[in-house]
Amino acid sequence: MAKAKSAFVCTECGAEYRKWQGQCSSCQEWNTLSEVRLSVARPGAATGATSTARGGYAGGLSREVVDLASVDLSEVPRLSSTFVEFDRVLGGGLVPGSAVLLGGHPGAGKSTLLLQTACKLAQSRRVVYVTGEESLSQVAMRAHRLQLPVQGLKMLAETSIETILAVAERERPEILIIDSIQTMHLEDIASAPGGVAQVRESAAALTRFAKQSNTVLMLVGHVTKDGSLAGPKVLEHMIDASLLLEGGADSRFRTLRGQKNRFGAVNELGVFAMLEHGLKEVKNPSAIFLSRNEEQSPGSLVMVVWEGTRPILVEVQALLDESALGNPRRVAVGLDQNRLAMLLAVLHRHGGLFTGDQDVFLNVVGGVKVLETSADLAVLLAVVSSLQNRPLPRELVVFGEVGLSGEIRPVPSGQERIVEAAKHGFKRAIVPRGNAPKRSPEGMEVVAVDKLAEALDAL
Repeated sequence: MAKAKSAFVCTECGAEYRKWQGQCSSCQEWNTLSEVRLSVARPGAATGATSTARGGYAGGLSREVVDLASVDLSEVPRLSSTFVEFDRVLGGGLVPGSAVLLGGHPGAGKSTLLLQTACKLAQSRRVVYVTGEESLSQVAMRAHRLQLPVQGLKMLAETSIETILAVAERERPEILIIDSIQTMHLEDIASAPGGVAQVRESAAALTRFAKQSNTVLMLVGHVTKDGSLAGPKVLEHMIDASLLLEGGADSRFRTLRGQKNRFGAVNELGVFAMLEHGLKEVKNPSAIFLSRNEEQSPGSLVMVVWEGTRPILVEVQALLDESALGNPRRVAVGLDQNRLAMLLAVLHRHGGLFTGDQDVFLNVVGGVKVLETSADLAVLLAVVSSLQNRPLPRELVVFGEVGLSGEIRPVPSGQERIVEAAKHGFKRAIVPRGNAPKRSPEGMEVVAVDKLAEALDAL
């Protein structure tokens, strides 16, 4: 009998070591190495259409060197997920032979979204839904409660990868859904389901099957306390697309964000609403993020952010209050807190407004997380509005990046942002001079500025 071998794998970056050490040399993280028992290939052992001992995740491997110019560039046909917002985040739809990982906090709606997708796709395509966390009766009860069409959907309650691949080899589905990868296990791996070795090898076996059989593989993944994907980092390298479904327990809106996509743009955003009959896509996100009060209050301003391939209008609110502490608080929800501190310093140096004795609270309405710098100018103008207790006009929209010397820098897709604001009835826009259009949209006044002082004078 061959002796079982073991290795130590970093749960953050996936680097392997022969022996344990306190710090990972690749990512410099401490106490992240976990022991993994490596399986020994048994003669004649097979797991459905593939063997877990074979390396690589690219499916059919070429044994001959080919010229890059001779590779077929014909576009791979995509399968619609039946959700426009889901297809948008995927880059246009599901690609045959691809592996998609859907993560999110418990209760975010991962299983609901995939069950709705599976039931609708099963009406015209071969779909197998594998559940390892719920019984078949629980899934059937959810489908009945959501009033979904259940005819044609093949269900399997199993956690063994060998059994799942054998069933998939027999059924030959076009879409294979695994809920979730943390509950799956291989018989050859001597560790509990959810461990580093089991998650890595189970995902590898499923991904190889998907590549070789041209099957769309959709995996559900858990997340840790800080919101990152649970399991080894190598799991994210295996799959083709990594999506994150976000949404607070107190909000009925869910955002689906692409973090990695080999077939489309990253950081694409899809918006859904959790209703009585499941998730419903929101085709005009700006409308829900702009549900404002009739009476305009100080510190409230609308900005245009760019998410993936489209502009979205969101409202930013600022509240300044005299601080009783030695170190005033700087709290930002939906924005980078370090960038807020930097912008307040720019406001003092180049705008002449001192906020060192004020507590500054900033919030992006609707739970949106703004990751780009185009929100800088809107943040500063909202802070000034709250500091001076002066409401800003309801028809005003602002975007632009603020530099450390007080200059207003242009941002990508400025023309599209202005057009989107005009569609929603905004009459005035303060934008960087580099984004000013040659001809303003009908009914809109575009104020182009170069410096922060000019933007303050334009209010």
